[in-house]
Amino acid sequence: MPEFLRLSPPAEALQILLSALPDGERATEILDTIHALGRVLAVDLLAPHPLPEFTRSSVDGYAVCSRDTFGASESQPSYLTLLGEVRMSDIPPFTLTPGTCVLIHTGGMLPNGADAVIMMEFTQVISEGGEKEGEREKIKGVTENLLRQKEEMNLFGKKEIEISRAVAEGENVIYLGEDVRDDQIVLTAGKQIRPEDIGGCMALGIVKLRIATKPKIGIISSGDEVIPPNQHPRPGQIRDVNSYSLAALVEGAGGKPILYGIVPDSLESMKTTATKALKECNALVITAGSSVSSRDTTAEAIATLGAPGVLIHGINIRPGKPTILAVCGGKAVIGLPGNPVSALVIARLILVPIIGKLLSVTTKPQATVHAKLTVNVPSQAGREEWVSVRLISTTPAFLPKGGWLAAPVFGKSNLIFSLATADGMVYIPPDVTGISAGEMVEVVLM
Repeated sequence: MPEFLRLSPPAEALQILLSALPDGERATEILDTIHALGRVLAVDLLAPHPLPEFTRSSVDGYAVCSRDTFGASESQPSYLTLLGEVRMSDIPPFTLTPGTCVLIHTGGMLPNGADAVIMMEFTQVISEGGEKEGEREKIKGVTENLLRQKEEMNLFGKKEIEISRAVAEGENVIYLGEDVRDDQIVLTAGKQIRPEDIGGCMALGIVKLRIATKPKIGIISSGDEVIPPNQHPRPGQIRDVNSYSLAALVEGAGGKPILYGIVPDSLESMKTTATKALKECNALVITAGSSVSSRDTTAEAIATLGAPGVLIHGINIRPGKPTILAVCGGKAVIGLPGNPVSALVIARLILVPIIGKLLSVTTKPQATVHAKLTVNVPSQAGREEWVSVRLISTTPAFLPKGGWLAAPVFGKSNLIFSLATADGMVYIPPDVTGISAGEMVEVVLM
């Protein structure tokens, strides 16, 4: 086929496809925050109020005026009069004056006049007569010590606290708005929601979010020899793998897979199913039928779906050379090789970015790990290649500082378990003829 006379580099092919797609408005929906994990925020999120909403203590101890502790040490402690206790969830009913302090718990509101908190470990309760209740001991549990000191004050009416350490202004204090300012953008549009984002929203009372609606990705599998997975294949038949592995990939990338079943090797059947799928979905993926053969109906069917049609037919990559990239009526259409490994490799490189564009998701760096290659990996110069590898944890006996070994998983592109046993992929650029055993490589994690 003449399309293969010009093989585009993968990065160039992806850029051509992305550039041909329009930048239209994205559909959005309102979702309960608790159910938004992994979804993409559609608009910038503003804080409705500061966080925290009041200045509070970050430790158990005594709220003080820092000036009253200056110079305090174990050999020359300071003594402060205890005014009372800050009750949790209450506004303190008193104001500190020079030489006074109040008992405060973690998260308690700092009273007026206080600008620091001395940790419980550096204090000692003193009796009304000025006598210590035993020598200070090393505190193993702050909570236990707090309860003990509260009990002593309640039972014996002790009013003074010995301070054996100076504190600076703001020490052990979280100020109003220190975490988030009022009207601050706390989450930006395009962000994929993580567990910590949900926690932050709940702290601000944001229980609903406007998120990007999952784009529908149509998936068509083709071939007279392909049957559903729940059927027993006769000689010459194979179960449909691509529809389901691609559906899982789409789901993980934030899309909504729509499966249109298995289409026979008929141009009319493919045109009918592809037209219906593209009308109902935001993008379309067709597996099989894109290789150089007399049964190649995918490119012909795509050409009938709308302008501009096929942009790329053939990518300079292994596996996945016979890939078709098209834009029809403003929607991406991708023709993937039928071999499961090739289909998944190309889908990760091409389809995932397309879903990201449909969601307007903020681009994130891909997770990678450095590892030492275990064997030589040959490669053909002039062609980009991706090699599946297993990661093996090592000890310092294998590597000077420990780390990982990358063991290539060699296999043909129709052997799905050659990919299922892999932990990641190693990129081999087109200007080299392979990588030698012992070299450090960057493994892109799956």
